[in-house]
Amino acid sequence: MNNLFKYSIIILIIAACLFSCESDEEFLTEVPKTFYTLDNAISSPSQVEQLLITCYTQLRSLKANSESTDTRILSGNGTDVMDVPLSRNSQHFSDYSKLNPLSSRYNSIYSTFFVLVSRANTALYAADYEKVKWSSEQEKRSAIAQAKFFRAYGYRNLGELFGGVPIVDEVIFTPKYDFERSTRTETYQFAIDDLESALDDFPVGTAAAGKIVKGAAQHYLSELYLALGIELEDNGQNGDAMFNKAIEYASAVIDGPYSLMTERFGTRKDKEPGDVFWDLFQKGNINYQDGNTECIWAYQIDFDAHVAEDGGSALWYPRGYCFQKQYVPGMILSFTEFGDPRAVAWTSPTAYVINDIWEGELGNDIRNSENNIKRTYVYNKPDFEKYGESWNVSEYMIQNKGQVYPNWAKNFADQYMDVGSGYATSRLFRDEYAIRLPETILLRAEAYWRVGNNQNAADDINKLRNRAQCQYLVSAGDVTLDFILDERARELFYEEARWNTLLRMGGTVAVDRLREHAYWPNPNISQTLNFDFNLWPIPQEVIDRNKDVVLEQNPGWRDR
Repeated sequence: MNNLFKYSIIILIIAACLFSCESDEEFLTEVPKTFYTLDNAISSPSQVEQLLITCYTQLRSLKANSESTDTRILSGNGTDVMDVPLSRNSQHFSDYSKLNPLSSRYNSIYSTFFVLVSRANTALYAADYEKVKWSSEQEKRSAIAQAKFFRAYGYRNLGELFGGVPIVDEVIFTPKYDFERSTRTETYQFAIDDLESALDDFPVGTAAAGKIVKGAAQHYLSELYLALGIELEDNGQNGDAMFNKAIEYASAVIDGPYSLMTERFGTRKDKEPGDVFWDLFQKGNINYQDGNTECIWAYQIDFDAHVAEDGGSALWYPRGYCFQKQYVPGMILSFTEFGDPRAVAWTSPTAYVINDIWEGELGNDIRNSENNIKRTYVYNKPDFEKYGESWNVSEYMIQNKGQVYPNWAKNFADQYMDVGSGYATSRLFRDEYAIRLPETILLRAEAYWRVGNNQNAADDINKLRNRAQCQYLVSAGDVTLDFILDERARELFYEEARWNTLLRMGGTVAVDRLREHAYWPNPNISQTLNFDFNLWPIPQEVIDRNKDVVLEQNPGWRDR
């Protein structure tokens, strides 16, 4: 082909394009052949299911990865129960000279829960999309119920931590810069409406572990109504109707198919020394389907999946929460009964949770036993003068500024099943609780206390104390908000989202407890927490991005 002919062909093609187009705009409009949109990417129920799986996976990762700063904060870093040792001071969450609306951690957690909301909204949109052909109406309703659960879970966290936030109840296809804050009451109510509208579409139980069941929705409804009642009272209204709804939903769980485990059970029930509380955290014992009747919902962790493709299917507790033995003279790194020889001690329990909540007659409690909180070890360096002798962590806690502390058995194992596969003792491959019945019982106890029924509150607390074989059982006169928070720490340390618990209490409950029980070697809180707050700040990045409407900052943070 000579050059003249070649150039003639090119000119003819360009001319054809120009004269066939209706306008310059049409000519310049790209029409890609393989561009995916929400409408052409979702066409089957299995694809909707995959959207829901991403929500399950997101929440599992947020709970299970103790190497994630967000995970550690939500578990209580910077509260009355947990901070960081001196060697990890750059990872603190308690220096309020540095914590302000510009802090990346607030923005990360805020964004995380809005990502969950977005995914849930996408699943809801897809579930109703005409191309998706469901095998039955029930299959569709089940998918919608799960999506609403995840959206409600997102707003539960946003409301408890940040207060009123923008309500986004649909997929947004174009950039938007004019979001408006709801009130905290409206945020709670939106989450409640989602859960109540889907409640009858959740199964009471499932054959497959890990899937959301009705009891999980009822548990969060109890918590949300409790939070709503507190918010109403903080605004000068009566919250009793909300507290009674919290009692109603908690009772539906407590009186339903769930019950506390009171006898030894499961895969390690013959291990000695041992007890039923220890059994609750052993591999193969977590799920309701395993015979554990106090598990309401659990995240699924699988070793084979972890190795094959799912790197998030592991609990990093031994590495992240174990103290660093090398800070103790006479100790060398080795594979021992408790903990990880390569531990990095990302967090440290406070003196409040190590000692204060067990003082006096409260210490006689299997949850405080050596079996469940290991405080005593043996010097293991062969040339050390005390080799083979026992030592207690209390000897070294203060002088080592938090690198040395007790280990909670719920975060470790005495048999690491997968060491031979190269995973050593840094990770646990066991399922993990999302909701355990004792938390529901303590929600109801708090609701009873708030309506003035201290005896019923005491009875609920004693359900847990009886199971823990406590010598001291509480009376109606013992029940205070502080005692309820103490009992939550005794039963649910590392399990509960402690920031959620403290901030949903309203008033100055959170800052009062931070000032009283702040991490003992660390002066950050005592020197820098010179203002009151009962919510985290709205991230400044969020405020700045919403350029067409002003998002008001939360009280206490406006001038920081």
